[in-house]
Amino acid sequence: MQLNLKGERVVVFGAAHGIGKAIAEGFLREGCEVQGFDRAEPPPATTPHGLHLTVGDVTAYDQVTAFADRLGTVDHVVFSVGAGSGRFGFPFWKLEPADWKKVLEINLTGAVHVAHAFAPQFVRARKGSLLFLVSVAGQIGSQTDPPYSAAKAGLINFVQCAAKDFAPYGVRVNALSPGMVKTDLNESVWRAGQEGLPPGERREYEAWASEKIRKVSPLGRWQTPEEFASMATFLASEHARNITGQTLNIDGGQVMHS
Repeated sequence: MQLNLKGERVVVFGAAHGIGKAIAEGFLREGCEVQGFDRAEPPPATTPHGLHLTVGDVTAYDQVTAFADRLGTVDHVVFSVGAGSGRFGFPFWKLEPADWKKVLEINLTGAVHVAHAFAPQFVRARKGSLLFLVSVAGQIGSQTDPPYSAAKAGLINFVQCAAKDFAPYGVRVNALSPGMVKTDLNESVWRAGQEGLPPGERREYEAWASEKIRKVSPLGRWQTPEEFASMATFLASEHARNITGQTLNIDGGQVMHS
């Protein structure tokens, strides 16, 4: 399938690590000009060749708007940013209300910052797409990290609102929802769950993750960052011109809606 994305300008938030890095690499393979934005600059050896990376904080609206203004018109924006509380939140009252603030700022308010910053140019151009990485946790009310689940649920709803607002301008907005992917965020969930356990009940990451996958995923296997790159590039192409306001799960069947 020819995606015909060569020469298009793409911005990936969270481009230096994990799924965001894979998505940036996917657009680079399609011949796109890719600008990245991430909170930390990775070692040069791990930066995708051709990626132009800016270090910044999505929770700082002035940094996001300055970045958007500097770039000018772009064709596609991807928000691949996620952060949990770092604590095991079952039951939810094991956490403090103060544990919620930063999680909501990064996962939800950060995404809103990005949408606001790029909205004027998308409206002027009357074309383009925005894609937000959410989570199965935002659809099933995961008890592992309630602040993260709530933030991603809010983002799913915002994607639908934004898709309706942008539709008259020919701009599409969608969400991609990961299940079990080997990322720093996934490892942080495991690490938080091990805290406070007696030594005999603690488990190595691979053993914990393998058991969890068998329990929650009908297909029983990891999802990979490259799968999200393939879907992200497809959604940016004309083949997806009638797809908007959707949350697409790449989760091995973990979330099924009847």
